[in-house]
Amino acid sequence: MAVNPMDVLSVYKKTGGLMEQAGAASAPAAAGGGERFASALKTFIGDSVDTMHSGEKAADAAATGKANLASVATAIDNAEIVLDEIIAIRDKAIAAYQTITSSAI
Repeated sequence: MAVNPMDVLSVYKKTGGLMEQAGAASAPAAAGGGERFASALKTFIGDSVDTMHSGEKAADAAATGKANLASVATAIDNAEIVLDEIIAIRDKAIAAYQTITSSAI
């Protein structure tokens, strides 16, 4: 099942808004936390894309014989680590989304 990260952010923001409307003690932190979470997620995704691109460029340079094998291996390993992180975050987001959508309101 493919989940759009923007849908997850939307659910997160709506949850913070519900807490604020209910007058919960932690409502200001929840409402402001949504924006900080979105900003952190946007930064992480941007950095991840940059790392993946550098891995691709290193692989291209290795194919043409213009790069040092050690630097290529390092760049590809970094890209693999980032991909593993993205997959783990995606899995957690899907699990959270499924929990939220299956909860009774």
